Amino acid sequence: MSKRLIMIHDENKCIGCQACNIACRSENGTPDEVTRLQVRVEGPFGDAPNLHFKYNRVSCQQCEDAPCVRVCPTGAAYVGEDGLVSIKAEKCVGCMYCVAACPYKVRFMNPETKVADKCNFCKETRLAKGELPACVTACPTDALIFGDANDPSSEVVKILNTKPSYQDKTHLGTKPRLYRIPTKRGGIQS
Repeated sequence: MSKRLIMIHDENKCIGCQACNIACRSENGTPDEVTRLQVRVEGPFGDAPNLHFKYNRVSCQQCEDAPCVRVCPTGAAYVGEDGLVSIKAEKCVGCMYCVAACPYKVRFMNPETKVADKCNFCKETRLAKGELPACVTACPTDALIFGDANDPSSEVVKILNTKPSYQDKTHLGTKPRLYRIPTKRGGIQS
């Protein structure tokens, strides 16, 4: 793989506005009863007047060692040449093994297509045209950064080299490609 596409969610810049969720729904035609991505708002924390919230992006982690791919009996769930975990709709039989295997609980069965679904960084639509994922473009505070972690001059590499970050459930060995810059105290910070 020449590229290693990753996303960074800066929890300090996120305001929980859900613009990313709305852009994702619009781009991917996601039915109302399910979601490819959302930002969970936790809190408030602290004492008035110093209250703050925590914003947690919930979406596919684009695991490099994806349990959903390993359990798929038909090859519908796969890792493409671009390294992204994707779904071949025509091969999905609706067994839901991938939904059960996802440790992040972000896969779902699309109620309209009856096919497993999840975030794919807008692979077939925006990435195919050389554009950024819809959520990144729509974010009003630049809390989402997307790019190639194998390119030393990329913005994602610069950020990961200068700010503390973490990934969810790394102890499972999934090697998630969604990085997070942890909340310092809530609100927008530079």
